[in-house]
Amino acid sequence: MIRVTLPYHLQVLAKVGAEVSLEVNHIATIGAVIDSLEQKYPMLQGTIRDHVTKKRRPMVRYFVCEKDVSHEPPETPLPEAVLDGDEPFMIWGAIAGG
Repeated sequence: MIRVTLPYHLQVLAKVGAEVSLEVNHIATIGAVIDSLEQKYPMLQGTIRDHVTKKRRPMVRYFVCEKDVSHEPPETPLPEAVLDGDEPFMIWGAIAGG
């Protein structure tokens, strides 16, 4: 099981708490986590990434083991700590301002 943390606005939309657990049936990659998340919670489709291009939305960030992996390709494998459930795959809503 992979633990995924969600920002508050996605928690409200999916009617879940701050963290969800997912089974990833494929090789555990960034893209596979998002695929599984959208499959389990269809109301999140299009909120994290674009429906057609599958590109991450500009104001959404991914963090794994305290590292920003937002610009990594979707086929990037996840580290063992995430696969073992020791660390979560974190989805954050970026904050803009000045």
